[in-house]
Amino acid sequence: MKFLADMGIAQSTVRWLRELGYDAVHLREQGLKRLSDEKIVAKAKAEQRVILTCDLDFGALLAASKDPFPSVI
Repeated sequence: MKFLADMGIAQSTVRWLRELGYDAVHLREQGLKRLSDEKIVAKAKAEQRVILTCDLDFGALLAASKDPFPSVI
């Protein structure tokens, strides 16, 4: 499983996921601190990643798109 961590997720969480063998990246690591929610969804979809976030707006964005992927936690 591949994860994309939004800005509200601690970088230590991404490190922990990597230690468990998951492919996890954080927006901060990639210099994408100000990426819009829509672009985050597009990035996750293109890279087939699950979005890790504390932002409740992602659920609405994904529901409106009616796409089966990406998913959000």
